[in-house]
Amino acid sequence: MAKSCCETPKEDQTAHNDPRWRSVLWIALIANAAMFLVEMVAGVTAGSRALQADALDFLGDAANYAISLGVAGMALAWRARAALVKAASMLAFGLWVLSYAAYGFIAGADPEPQTMGVIGALALTVNLAITLLLFRFRSGDANMRSVWICSRNDAIGNLAVLAAALGVFGTGQAWPDLLVASIMAGLAIWGSLEVFRQARGELADTRPSF
Repeated sequence: MAKSCCETPKEDQTAHNDPRWRSVLWIALIANAAMFLVEMVAGVTAGSRALQADALDFLGDAANYAISLGVAGMALAWRARAALVKAASMLAFGLWVLSYAAYGFIAGADPEPQTMGVIGALALTVNLAITLLLFRFRSGDANMRSVWICSRNDAIGNLAVLAAALGVFGTGQAWPDLLVASIMAGLAIWGSLEVFRQARGELADTRPSF
């Protein structure tokens, strides 16, 4: 008999009902919400588009973790649909940051590298801790994978912010900050395409065959 779209493989269901998975999501949700506030204030104060872009990424991730908590334990089809929503948000974030960086190249910018470095290091510490907690869940379904990809991209983005801070400090110009914002946009777009592809495949697998 063909599997119903409402059925979920036993081992997959167990993974999503794992208290450790839920606990990690709650930790990630709270940490990302807090870092959004810290980094957005610092980004505006320092005039750094890279920090502001990273702050918005923290906000998007907090929303994604909330969605993951909401669908944990549901059927695979519903989790795949949630992953599609998260992939769309990642794509929207990437396109927005890319346009914001392009505006900075045209209008000009004057970021403050010391603040960028301090806040970038704090963000990297938080994201590395979350990424390590999520490492064991990186090979799950599209919903789990989207959480892993977001955290992985965040850690990479934080390293780029630190590099941008050094670049701004060394050159006295804004282009390293704007370049890093563009790279972060590219990571978000690439990650969204990965999640889209896997989620669509999972939805196709849950359709009944005749």
